[in-house]
Amino acid sequence: MTAATADTDVVAASPPSFLGVVSIWARHLLSLWFPLSALAFLWTGPHPWWMAPLFMLPMVAAHQLDVSMRAERRQPAESLPAWPFDLLVYTLTALHFLVIFEVLRLFTVQSFFSVDMIFVHLLVGSASGFSIITAHELIHRKKPWEQQLGRLILCTVLYEHFYTEHLRGHHVRVGTDDDPATARFGESFEGFFRRTVPAQFRSAWKLEKERLGDTEMGLLDRRMLGNRILHGFAVEGLLMVVALVFFGWASLFAFVLQAVTAVRLLEAVNYFEHWGLMRRGRRVRTVDSWDTHAWFTYYGLIGLSRHADHHAWPARPYQQLRVWQDAPLLPAGYVATVDMVMADNRGFQEQATAELARRRLGPFEDGSADPESAGEALAAAQRELAGPRAERPPSSLGRAWKSLPIWGRVGLVLSLIAALTTAGVQWETGAAAPLAMFGLHFWNLVIVTGGIIAARRLKERWGVLLPAFALGLGGIALVGWLTQSVVLAVSQVG
Repeated sequence: MTAATADTDVVAASPPSFLGVVSIWARHLLSLWFPLSALAFLWTGPHPWWMAPLFMLPMVAAHQLDVSMRAERRQPAESLPAWPFDLLVYTLTALHFLVIFEVLRLFTVQSFFSVDMIFVHLLVGSASGFSIITAHELIHRKKPWEQQLGRLILCTVLYEHFYTEHLRGHHVRVGTDDDPATARFGESFEGFFRRTVPAQFRSAWKLEKERLGDTEMGLLDRRMLGNRILHGFAVEGLLMVVALVFFGWASLFAFVLQAVTAVRLLEAVNYFEHWGLMRRGRRVRTVDSWDTHAWFTYYGLIGLSRHADHHAWPARPYQQLRVWQDAPLLPAGYVATVDMVMADNRGFQEQATAELARRRLGPFEDGSADPESAGEALAAAQRELAGPRAERPPSSLGRAWKSLPIWGRVGLVLSLIAALTTAGVQWETGAAAPLAMFGLHFWNLVIVTGGIIAARRLKERWGVLLPAFALGLGGIALVGWLTQSVVLAVSQVG
């Protein structure tokens, strides 16, 4: 197995000068994008409902950069000093803890039923999902204090057992049927998520009992005092108690919400990093993981794009991860692929299947599936995984929903959201005039929906994402500000 320097598209590394090291390190500062975007949102809150959507623009810009044609194929220089890259990891760790504190602080002055809570899901949850990458880098380090720091980050997203399962489970069993974090060929993301989350926890629990010397020990066994999973539970529970006692219910909910979003993003990444791949032999090969050459992913997600090299040599730090020519390539960078996996899973599976067929990997490696009939092989795998559920007819409620025209579905959803938020605001603040409040909430939702639809239409027409969403979100802000001005003027006259 030789490195991909034989590939003419890959630039071989040469010993960097001082300025060369600074240049490489400066490019990795792109990893500050997500935590700083989240802090910008949190430090400027609370926000009027029409202003908060503007903070999605950095996320849209990240997506736009990730689907650009710019690639990073250069091999790392072996002589890179470690300390500036370690310093960046520690900075990202500190920023994550600051983000968590600022989330809790924001909802001591912002209400539960506010648009800011939605953007905790969209923005802060995304930043916390990125911070799991930082934790991932730390738990692979040899120094115990760095591993503990990574575990503490995982506690803030309520997923500390990932430390045990990832190191002693996933890396040992990747690409096999015994690994719950390897997505099967034809498996959908939602099916994978439902399967992997409880399976990874069960695996981590079993691994810990094996480490403690007895897989049959009960929960009350004294040896359980050394169980790292229970240690993680204790820290996670303490964090939730602190959030509730010192910051309140709204802050606690925001804390849990960002954790749930972060875990969803983590498992979306787990999903496509090994989707459809099957390991041959005991040693992990570089063809057992998906790679991408996306420039933004490599520098913005501290080297995670070179996942094939990470699995073949788990101890290599992020700045030393190498390009391999035999690893299958994702259709885009990680940011764009996460969006594809969640919003267009069928499209992802079709493109990934075509790549596996082209490289004779996964089900096409041993000849059990015909590369010339990749689409049929995918459909057969999907039917097999769906099992009896695929044969179930839709429920009467499902048939009624599908019979509605699109405008009817949208109107029904907006009405339900407006009714829930109106009831919530009344419960939280005791505000009067529920009918007028419902009408205002419904109108606000119409503005947001219209702005997003307009942005998507402009994107389809122009072919670029950022300008389209800048206009769409800017339109939401403008109409929202005018609406608020009119409402304020009317209330003063009244």
